[in-house]
Amino acid sequence: MQHYAHLGTPFRIGTLTIQNRFCMAPIGGGQHHLPEGGLKDETIQYLVERARGGFGLIFTGAMAADCTVDPYTGIGPAILQNVAAFKMTATELNERVSAYGTKIFAQITMGLGRNYPNLPAPSAVHVFRHPGEVSPELTRDQIRSKIDSVVKAARVAQESGFAGVEVHSIHWGYLLDQFALSMMNHRTDEYGGSLENRLRAAREIVEGIKQECGSSFPVSMRLGLKSFVKDFEKATLSGEEEAGRTLEEGVRIATLLESYGYDCLSVDTGTYDSFYYACPPMYMPKGYLVDMAARAKAAVTIPVLAGGRMNDPDIAEAAIRDGKIDAIVLGRQALADPCYPHKVLSGQTERIRPCIACNLGCLTRLQQGKQPSCAVNPSAMRELRFAIRPAVQPKKVVVIGGGAAGMEAARVAALRGHSVSLYERGQELGGNLLSAGAHAFKKEVRELAAWYRNELKQLPVAIHTGKAVSADEARAMEADVLILATGSVPITPNVPGMDDARVLGCLEAIAHPERVGHRVVVIGGGLVGCEMALEYARQEREVTVVEALPRILSAGMPVPIPNAQMIPDLFDKYHVRVLEGCRLAAVEQGRAVVESKGERSALDADTIVIAVGFRPAPSMAGELGNCKAAVYEIGDQQQAGTILQAIWNGFEVGNNI
Repeated sequence: MQHYAHLGTPFRIGTLTIQNRFCMAPIGGGQHHLPEGGLKDETIQYLVERARGGFGLIFTGAMAADCTVDPYTGIGPAILQNVAAFKMTATELNERVSAYGTKIFAQITMGLGRNYPNLPAPSAVHVFRHPGEVSPELTRDQIRSKIDSVVKAARVAQESGFAGVEVHSIHWGYLLDQFALSMMNHRTDEYGGSLENRLRAAREIVEGIKQECGSSFPVSMRLGLKSFVKDFEKATLSGEEEAGRTLEEGVRIATLLESYGYDCLSVDTGTYDSFYYACPPMYMPKGYLVDMAARAKAAVTIPVLAGGRMNDPDIAEAAIRDGKIDAIVLGRQALADPCYPHKVLSGQTERIRPCIACNLGCLTRLQQGKQPSCAVNPSAMRELRFAIRPAVQPKKVVVIGGGAAGMEAARVAALRGHSVSLYERGQELGGNLLSAGAHAFKKEVRELAAWYRNELKQLPVAIHTGKAVSADEARAMEADVLILATGSVPITPNVPGMDDARVLGCLEAIAHPERVGHRVVVIGGGLVGCEMALEYARQEREVTVVEALPRILSAGMPVPIPNAQMIPDLFDKYHVRVLEGCRLAAVEQGRAVVESKGERSALDADTIVIAVGFRPAPSMAGELGNCKAAVYEIGDQQQAGTILQAIWNGFEVGNNI
């Protein structure tokens, strides 16, 4: 068993002692607040669960201070808008969390700026993902008003029992970051020009907080060490052609922030324009930030916390042991498993429910204005409403299909006390998780499938693999509840030549990598096809992607922004050829004949992989009309979709039968 001695040791931020090296990142904003002000009961329980799970330090989601200059509703009612309500609810939060020895910092924002339309920024610059729109420019009086509101909100946070505050933030291109970035700050007054002037607002905030709350009250800053952008809406995968913040400037900012009085730095990378460095998908290696963070750590004496794919305990332990960072900051992993710290420190890493870095349940839902949660943990941020409740009357439950939806339904139903049997036609539980996790960069999906298998072994679930179930057999089981989760199957285009030996369906290609040649044409530029193309390109094959729509990654469910940004840049790196607005017309003599705007051409190929989508597998529901059991169809059996949809379906049915 691996022993993580350094992760379990305390550290200090100023005079404050944190009990271990696990910090929870700030996630979300407005959804945490009641419309009239104050924190929701759901928010309090959500944070308490992470304290109970062992996090030594928790940062709240960003909370607004200003309610006059730009009262942006997406971040929720400002602290100063209803001080009494905030104090009452925040005091309860801090009282409950203190039982676990956890400290909480209130993250307070000066504003979001050009990341969203109509919000003021330091200068009139391009609004993210809104072509032709520019942000209104802040006046000097408005800047000072916003600084003053952050200081006053910090005092309210102190009076509410928070152990410190984090200033939001010189990262992800938010308002203070826009002040600090020369590409976004074109001011000619004292808040623009030199680096020191561009950091003036950050300096005045910490000076004001220290004056208002006392010099020993801890203040942290979230700092992006490098922007990874070469222009607005254009990331740089390699970090070259940097138009934003270089690492050298990031380290210089770290030293200046320390000199201004900040007690701690929570570092990461990226902006909205380079979202795959800000909220990295699974294509980004874990621990990518460590060496950059070490540069900042070497330049300052205050603690440096590192976030961004740090949910590998071996990487984290080594980074702390070697003095490269002081602690790790986990966001999405804290959503996936609130007990991550306890499981690491107690040697139960196989029990950790892994974050798969899909960005579906967290970031994408947040940006869509929906309640954020987690693809693999439907209870995240909804712990009160989505608690697993004991069954009032235990029932006999039969689940047919051992993919994500079926395994989740079986797991939750068994936890509630039902008698559960799970049938899977394959030799191993996992369903499409097995093929989805086949790529080298999707280790977390393989870990998720393994987690389900392990958890089900701990529960009284009768597991039958290698067993296909007919409608007659299902009916004969005399179950109270039948859950059909038999998944989906690939779609095959109706074009000539599909019987050619060089044509492989996507699942067939994954199952038989030895049949995939050097020149690969992938038909279908959705997420499945693009990820297969990326895998082949990383293996130094010659790869072409053919997509009928005008753009890849535009069909089906919206692809999260970081993933959609990163795949085209990775295609450029690995020289993947992309043919958009082009469809497969036929396969002739081992060549893919494609058509675009009425013109045909032939692509030489050793292998043609078909990845144009999935459809539900044939259902037995129609044959169960006279069955006494309640019958539910879930996951891809209902509609081919994402891991999130499959797991959430399984949870919903399993928790309510």
